[in-house]
Amino acid sequence: MKIWRWKLTGRKVQPGKRRSLAGKIWRLFYKTVLYGFLLSVLYIILCKWINPPITLTQLGSVISGHGLYRKYVSIDNISANLKLAVMCGEDQLFPDHNGFDFKSIQKAMKHNRKSKSLRGASTISQQVAKNVFLWQHGGYLRKGLEVYFTFMIEKIWGKKRILEVYLNVAEMGDGVFGAEAAAKKYFNKPAKNLSRVEAAMIAACLPNPKEYTIKPLSRHVAFRYQWILNQMNQLEGDPDIEELIR
Repeated sequence: MKIWRWKLTGRKVQPGKRRSLAGKIWRLFYKTVLYGFLLSVLYIILCKWINPPITLTQLGSVISGHGLYRKYVSIDNISANLKLAVMCGEDQLFPDHNGFDFKSIQKAMKHNRKSKSLRGASTISQQVAKNVFLWQHGGYLRKGLEVYFTFMIEKIWGKKRILEVYLNVAEMGDGVFGAEAAAKKYFNKPAKNLSRVEAAMIAACLPNPKEYTIKPLSRHVAFRYQWILNQMNQLEGDPDIEELIR
């Protein structure tokens, strides 16, 4: 015996039709996720060989009036000093981890529970995933996607390509993106000719380049670049780091 349900309009709707609508919604969701996954993999593979045409962060900089000053260069045209400096300042375990520094994440979570000042624990790989494929501000959705993209670029790109992209897309000043643009703006020279001090100063501005300025020299950069120089002296010569910077 058929069981009928009544819509508010008074028309009879068979249960099978309701299930059919749910099935269509599920199939649409499934196809969206599947095609989104396939397109993301394709774009990740393409970005192993070509530089991203523009990122959401760069687009946001243009829209908000900060402009876009950038010039992509190969990793061979970036000073070994800057490669070393950003690892010393941002992610000293970069050559060794699989994209995530779980000890630093735990320490940051413990600190953030007790303090009003928030501490981050993003690796260089996570920052690349966010800068190239996602947007800047937080939220569980972005964090979840960041984990996915970080895992994928670690598997598909490898460390040297991740470092190369990071040094080309990271914001290093107000509307200034990448090592070449920063070197030309602050020191009037190409990125491959940056000295240790100059490289350390650029690395020191990375956590918040709009506030931590190089010219004029902010208090944060003036203090932190000295610390980074000290770390460079200690970590230089490590075989895993040397493999990435030479």
